[in-house]
Amino acid sequence: MTEKELPPISLNDYKYDLPDERIAKFPLKERMNSKLLVYNSGKIEHTVFRNLSDHIPADTALFFNDTRVIPARLHFRKETGAHIEVFLLEPLQPTRDVAQSMWIKGSCQWKCMVGNLKKWKDEQVLELVLPMHDQPVTLKARVVDRSTQIIEFTWDDDYTFVDVIQAAGKIPLPPYINREVSEEDKERYQTIYSHHEGAVAAPTAGLHFSDQVLEKLQQKGVTLNYLTLHVSAGTFQPVKEENVINHPMHSEQVVITMKNIDALLENPKVVAVGTTSMRTLESLYWYGVKILLKNDTGFNIEKLLPYQFEGSVLPSAHEAFEAVKKLMTETNRQTLIGHTEIFIFPGYEFKVCKGLITNYHLPGSTLILLVAAFIGENWRKVYEEALDNNYRFLSYGDSSLLWP
Repeated sequence: MTEKELPPISLNDYKYDLPDERIAKFPLKERMNSKLLVYNSGKIEHTVFRNLSDHIPADTALFFNDTRVIPARLHFRKETGAHIEVFLLEPLQPTRDVAQSMWIKGSCQWKCMVGNLKKWKDEQVLELVLPMHDQPVTLKARVVDRSTQIIEFTWDDDYTFVDVIQAAGKIPLPPYINREVSEEDKERYQTIYSHHEGAVAAPTAGLHFSDQVLEKLQQKGVTLNYLTLHVSAGTFQPVKEENVINHPMHSEQVVITMKNIDALLENPKVVAVGTTSMRTLESLYWYGVKILLKNDTGFNIEKLLPYQFEGSVLPSAHEAFEAVKKLMTETNRQTLIGHTEIFIFPGYEFKVCKGLITNYHLPGSTLILLVAAFIGENWRKVYEEALDNNYRFLSYGDSSLLWP
């Protein structure tokens, strides 16, 4: 099936009225005290997140995204007083691997979004003096390519890039929170299991988990698995196309381990914690399809790849994962790094995920489309119930557990 043959999907069909006062501007004091709406095949139940284990069967494999949000907003000031904000998007030099880029010393280049770029001359070097542990360090920035907003950073090579941005940057709260970053956000806008630095937005479905909730799940016999998708700024990109299929999906880096593959082969009852985990798991299936049906070992899942196989006999999830495992074994790899821009919208057939834990998303967003693809038209019923029962919305808001 080609892109032109896909029936149009109207953006207006996936909008709803979200009053500003329903957007959670601050996190709750206790992570696990968020409300939890459980949707199961059309039926809805209201509870609290600390009771999550009551609604997850014992033989379930939960998959979490363990990416860690970096302080991606860097604020420079020119001698004239003009303020320049540099928002880190993705590393380019000397490596495009997000995790590796954090440990680079001395210099690097990133694709960025620059606020007030017109006031930053090409030859001008901006400086930011950072109070590091033993002595001040100066972070310098210059424009390499104005049209694509590629910025080169240089600093004392005794320090890694992650050291520098931890000292210089601010946590990039979503624009709809619309307030200054507080000291509390540094810890609360991270999941408690965040591990691999590189995201510019939190995988927010995981923000509700506490040690106590994870312990209760494990005691019940639920397996906890961790993969990585470095959430990019594209997750906030509004859908402007009336036919949403024309929306330019962002690409995000994913990291999969052999341990993840083995867990998927051993337990088909998979629940994704968050839309990012879901996109990663479904992308992994399509990577197996590329290996089996296209003899293509490049781990790059294009936006509409899943919709190109109409009439094809597709492999099972088990067969797809076996193909990925075989490739990793033959190439002596324990880790796979790839990119996905998979676009999941109504009409998509889920191959891996049987359940989804997720927050409440912006009207007309790609994430609403994913939820609608998963549970059908009842997404409206879920959102109406949440609004009627005073649920808090978006990143710092409440949660849902969805079983189609």
